[in-house]
Amino acid sequence: MYRHALQLSVRSASTLSLVTSRMQTSVMCLHILPTICSPTLSACQCRSFHITSQWYTTKETPAPKEEDVGAFTKLIEAMGFTGPLKYNKWKIKIAALRMYTCCVEKINYDEFFERCSLPDTLNSWFLVAQLHVWMCLVRMKQEGRAGKYMCRYIVHSMWEDVHQRGKVLGIDSVALKESIRVMTENFYAAIFGYDEGILSNDSVLAAALWRNLFNKECEDPQQLELMVEYVRKQMQYLDSLDGEDLLLTGEVKWRPLVEENAQSIVKLATPTYNDTGL
Repeated sequence: MYRHALQLSVRSASTLSLVTSRMQTSVMCLHILPTICSPTLSACQCRSFHITSQWYTTKETPAPKEEDVGAFTKLIEAMGFTGPLKYNKWKIKIAALRMYTCCVEKINYDEFFERCSLPDTLNSWFLVAQLHVWMCLVRMKQEGRAGKYMCRYIVHSMWEDVHQRGKVLGIDSVALKESIRVMTENFYAAIFGYDEGILSNDSVLAAALWRNLFNKECEDPQQLELMVEYVRKQMQYLDSLDGEDLLLTGEVKWRPLVEENAQSIVKLATPTYNDTGL
């Protein structure tokens, strides 16, 4: 199978230099995305967990306010640089790599391929991975300037990993470059659709998943229902985690794709920070 030939490639991500490597140049693709009008969706009996017209959060406290920064910090950030952050930048970069690693090592991709009827290919792996990366980005953007800084390196780690996987598969450099360009456009288009879906009702989220995860080829409404439930419960779970823990450790233990009580939010024990060598 495709993924078993790439186990070493995932491990190689930990050796990437997050300081000196160039960021993948991307062009945001903001096409107007059509709304799905599929008669099969009406046959899906949504559970009560899904029926919602707004975004619910498990946090008992409001989201943190934007940090107050000085004039000098605003000036250097307007020039494209990052000013002083609440936490050490190197620790945030390491946490970003760990969080991305959780998106590729702590997900049962075989189960996704089977339950969603996805082919076992590099593209299918990328579609599942980008869904989890997007959920991490949504969560970390709630953590102010430090969270947004971490988001940059989560995305950077993803493109470095995709590049390494392409080389392991023996894809020609020219073809790989073109494939990554297409993936980049699709990634930002998917983010646009997923953002709209998570802020809207389940029909809009299902439409985004149908376009991006299923490549408009899903004919089973139960598969869409399963993925809508999965995204909603994962977002609730991520929202229940402490922001400081995520910024300093990047550790995420994803909830199963299928579980008996999808509404139970269990907060894990506070992780131990590993600052050895930093």
